[in-house]
Amino acid sequence: MTDRESDVFAFVKSYIEARFSGAFITGEPVKAPPSFPCVSIIETDNAVYERAASLSRMENAASLTVTVEVYSNRAVGKKAECRALAALAGDALALMGFQRLMLNPVQNLADATVYRLTGRYRALMT
Repeated sequence: MTDRESDVFAFVKSYIEARFSGAFITGEPVKAPPSFPCVSIIETDNAVYERAASLSRMENAASLTVTVEVYSNRAVGKKAECRALAALAGDALALMGFQRLMLNPVQNLADATVYRLTGRYRALMT
């Protein structure tokens, strides 16, 4: 199996931390962030890229999907803060060859004071 999850997480995390201080960054799903702002970076799909498989069916590449969830609870500017963090995550992922599939706000029904953005990115990785 092509397993690059920790590499992707470490790169995106360090990229964000070098440009934005104080964000809680995790590689696990978050139901209620322990602190804000919060960025969750999760590999949500890892599928064999069959065109790159050898004749013996050895996996040489995978199509990876990464989901980024960004949360902010600022009284003023929470949307801007989420968008800035999502942009940093997207820039880091682009440097690794990922393309953005979507970036959408998500209604946070559990707590309307928290703004939330979800982005999905895909890349072929060896």
